Amino acid sequence: MAQIQGLAAHAAGAELLAFRYDPGKLGAQEVEIAVTHCGICHSDLHLIANDWGISQYPFIPGHEIVGTVSALGSEVRSLEVGQRVGLGWQSNSCGQCEWCMKGQENLCANSEGTCVHRHGGYADRVRANARFVVPIPEALPSEQTAPLLGGGITVYNPLRIGGVNPSSRVGIVGIGGLGHLAIQFARVFGAEVTAFSTSVAKEADARTLGAHHFVNSRETKAMKEVAGSLDFILTTINADQDWGTYLQALRPNGSLWFVGVPPSAVSVNAFPLISGMRTVGGSPVGSPARLREMLDVAARHGVKATTESFPMAKANEAIEKVRKGKVRYRAVLATAI
Repeated sequence: MAQIQGLAAHAAGAELLAFRYDPGKLGAQEVEIAVTHCGICHSDLHLIANDWGISQYPFIPGHEIVGTVSALGSEVRSLEVGQRVGLGWQSNSCGQCEWCMKGQENLCANSEGTCVHRHGGYADRVRANARFVVPIPEALPSEQTAPLLGGGITVYNPLRIGGVNPSSRVGIVGIGGLGHLAIQFARVFGAEVTAFSTSVAKEADARTLGAHHFVNSRETKAMKEVAGSLDFILTTINADQDWGTYLQALRPNGSLWFVGVPPSAVSVNAFPLISGMRTVGGSPVGSPARLREMLDVAARHGVKATTESFPMAKANEAIEKVRKGKVRYRAVLATAI
């Protein structure tokens, strides 16, 4: 089998450099994907910098992958060579634990990340267990779909777990790479959507994406006015906030869910939780079944990421723009532009 060519980080925070590796023999249950597009997620930046202390170098980042099947393991029957497919954060799980047996592979203690302790999608090819490789519906364009495989499922899963429906009043905190997708999905579910942002300039975008209301979270008066009005709040930001204010914005039985990771510990008073039976939770991506479901919903309802495309060779330039928050809203690497 020919070597795989990609762009790898060789040390914490280093620029990506050309890198080749021998993938070895294709496993019986594995699929090899010829990469056409790979989104740049903030998780990639954290892994490159080893912010989470789990990175091993050299490694090729990338886990929002769209491409075509280039080779199949001997036991794979669910896919065909040449088929357009996607691969997200997870590339394998044990398949035997309580959570895998329940179809919650994203909770498996032995879950294998697509670019954690292995090489990801900033490359010409990538491999994964066939269970985690999902067909892309024909209606979805590859560039705008790649971010759905990471950012999209990150926000879709908690909205589904939270039972968001046409009677729901939903708040989305942050209008960025995750938030702009969350607004779209919440609107598709029929919810009344309120977007929260510290940037007043994003109000027009929020409304175009489907938000019914916009709240400048820097304004104390505006935050007080939404007290007791929402059933479900999804926070997508990586910044500290007065989380008690958001808890107060919930109706009884309401939930505050985190998919963004603030730098400091999340602290709330117990009384609002007890008095209104409110909950605080979080969610890591989603199972392969939930990923397939999300893509079907996106195809039928026109959900797609707002993207800026870069040639794969300019990955370092794209990463720097993402790091500085200058991409609206997701950067995608393409193998040929």
